[in-house]
Amino acid sequence: MSRSAARLLGLVFQAPVRRNVALTRQNFALVRLFSTNKATLSLTRYNETTDWQKKLSPEEYVVTREKGTEEPFSGLYLNHNEVGMYHCVCCEAPLFSSEAKYDSGTGWPSFREAHGTWEGDESLTSVIRRPDNSLGSAGTEVLCKNCDAHLGHVFEDGPEPTGHRFCINSVALKFKPRNNTSKED
Repeated sequence: MSRSAARLLGLVFQAPVRRNVALTRQNFALVRLFSTNKATLSLTRYNETTDWQKKLSPEEYVVTREKGTEEPFSGLYLNHNEVGMYHCVCCEAPLFSSEAKYDSGTGWPSFREAHGTWEGDESLTSVIRRPDNSLGSAGTEVLCKNCDAHLGHVFEDGPEPTGHRFCINSVALKFKPRNNTSKED
């Protein structure tokens, strides 16, 4: 990528403090326009066999594949209290248990920890963390480990015992209720 194109992209990505769906689409188009490497055509890992635009709704696509954010207090799972598991909308990997969900008052579904976390170790979970400066300050993005879908962000101001607040977009999730089986099963 040329030096001037890189500067232009740097200005475009630094200007907005809050990214919304429409702005993200414009940025994504600019990235494709100035990309010279096939690997940079997608902001996330690209799988030639999956056509994400056909598989996902337009809103799911923008949030998970183009790193958009749904409007606060608008998500389907914000006030959802059913017992079960929240899965990735793209690949159905299990991400968060309803037992770790809590009301943070931020406008997005919040979780204390990812499903599979053991004593603070997230190596067996289906999420990964990545440094992210797109919100105007240093932050940590949360991605699906299986398909690289953008899920949301994690912050260090959550409740004990973890102290984490996984702030996740509802459109990046697919809920599956727990089967009505006894606890012994």
